[in-house]
Amino acid sequence: MYFCSMNYLTVNNLSKYYGDKLLFENITFFIDKGQKVALIAKNGTGKSSLIKILQGLEPPESGDFKFHKDIKAGFLVQEPDFDDNKTVYQTIMHADNPILMASLEYEQALDGHGDLQNAMNKMDELEAWDYEQQVKLILSKFLIFDFDQKVGTMSGGQKKRLALAILLLDRPDIFILDEPTNHLDMDMIEWLEEYLSKHNITLLMITHDRYFLENICNEILEIDNGILYKHKGNYSKYLENKELREENQRVNVEKAQNTFRKELEWMRRQQKARTTKAQSRVDNFENVKAAATAKTEDKKVEIEVKMQRLGGKILELHNIQKAYGENILLDKFSHKFQRGERVGIVGRNGSGKSTLLNIIIGSETYDSGNVVLGETVAFGYYNQKGLQLKEDKRVIDVIKDIAEFLPVGKGTLSASQVLERFLFTPSQQYNLVSTLSGGERRRLYLLTILMKNPNFLILDEPTNDLDILTLQVLEDFLMDFKGCLVIVSHDRYFLDKLTEHLFVFEGIGKVRDFLGNYNEYRLQLKEEQRQAVRDEKQLQSEAVKTVAASAPKRKLSFKEQTEFKQLEKDMEFLSKEKAALTEKLSGTIAHHDEIQKTAKRIEEIIISLDEKELRWLELSEFM
Repeated sequence: MYFCSMNYLTVNNLSKYYGDKLLFENITFFIDKGQKVALIAKNGTGKSSLIKILQGLEPPESGDFKFHKDIKAGFLVQEPDFDDNKTVYQTIMHADNPILMASLEYEQALDGHGDLQNAMNKMDELEAWDYEQQVKLILSKFLIFDFDQKVGTMSGGQKKRLALAILLLDRPDIFILDEPTNHLDMDMIEWLEEYLSKHNITLLMITHDRYFLENICNEILEIDNGILYKHKGNYSKYLENKELREENQRVNVEKAQNTFRKELEWMRRQQKARTTKAQSRVDNFENVKAAATAKTEDKKVEIEVKMQRLGGKILELHNIQKAYGENILLDKFSHKFQRGERVGIVGRNGSGKSTLLNIIIGSETYDSGNVVLGETVAFGYYNQKGLQLKEDKRVIDVIKDIAEFLPVGKGTLSASQVLERFLFTPSQQYNLVSTLSGGERRRLYLLTILMKNPNFLILDEPTNDLDILTLQVLEDFLMDFKGCLVIVSHDRYFLDKLTEHLFVFEGIGKVRDFLGNYNEYRLQLKEEQRQAVRDEKQLQSEAVKTVAASAPKRKLSFKEQTEFKQLEKDMEFLSKEKAALTEKLSGTIAHHDEIQKTAKRIEEIIISLDEKELRWLELSEFM
């Protein structure tokens, strides 16, 4: 239950079509102060259209919406509209920023133009005294350091990060975010997740990041077949509710099918309805038929590709060196791939991840070292630059240009059958590529890669703009893939589910080969950072002991002695709990929501142990 004092947004009976296609119909929902709401749906079913309606950029077919009086909405869109001739600083310092206006009023009041006390109160209310430091902090989190850079010289990803930074600095009453994690690296995503979850922010967002949904949201809105479903709680709760709803739908359809068989038999026996009662039964027949043939669940990618044979020798990288001028990306990197290996690649943007992929497939040279490629290796390479489909081609022709049939476990599948399993309906298959949404294009492009029947899959940011349903079925497919799999992704959930170890690009050519998934890596990294702090504290403590060695040693009080003994007991208990959870995390957990909860508890234990160990060290000086 929410105890909110104010309604920020009301959406009432909104309907929207795209041509003849119904996106959503008569959807109604409310967002109150403090709610963090996510909107999820399949690609092409109206998520971004709803955002555009709320922006006032598109009209609905029917219905209306209203922001509460004096409520300011801030929008993050996929392609921000900036003045390319302005600098980063000029773009940030825009007139709509309430903090800047408050600062201006304060400066004017200091000059005798205005009420100084009122201006100071407003500065206090907006926490505007350290605004410049806030600007530098938030921009640095998104790796934007040059305030004099012209916006027109920035990449699409940099512009998206700048737009997000400006939105956080502007502090609107309600944030409306369309895929906020796109173009962010892992550190940025984790910082943003913490920022949005800890601050008292009202939020409506579209995202495919399931850890975001799990850790931030307290309500999820789902659009399915034009109908809006509301789920109180986070992603785990949504999955429970959806499964229950689909099970109830299956039961109802089964009942309707039994009724339909009886009614169909009766209809066949009737020459003509002779009574009012009989005519009524005839009229109701179509309703019974509709209920019996209703869709009960989404189609899934059920396709077992008959992979090309992969020999004993696959791919070996020996002491690969690669640099652009003084920028070292790979420093004597080596790795020998094994059959069925699953590697996740993480690191900051520009650290060399895509360069490594290009070296692997042979499209980029290296400065020194050696690459040995097995004769049977057939690469399938999905990357953002390769997403170039001919706009005037029909969907089915895009696939037929590659192959008419795909070999599968027991026989073959036609191009049309493969498309249907990848969520393209028979009617959609004859649509032009130009009519597809961004997510549908990526799904089609992915299918063109798989139709080539590779045995070594390389996926560079495959989750961008894919809806959660597509991500789930893609994950199911990849879980059954028997070849080698290399994934570059900022999607932590995706990596945790599919990879067994990581290449972590740490900068200056250093690549850490970490055995474990991303959650395990982050835990180890934080433990290493905390150990460094503990080591520093230990050095400081020893220095203090040396200085104080000649001074009279004080004794612990009875209370401190009791505390010292309790600290030892607590540390032993927490260490055992940490060891048990770490072992559990390494192999016995199947559900990835449980993985994150376990990882979170381990992190809490580590923090508690740090605090207790530091206090123990402090007291031990006087034992």
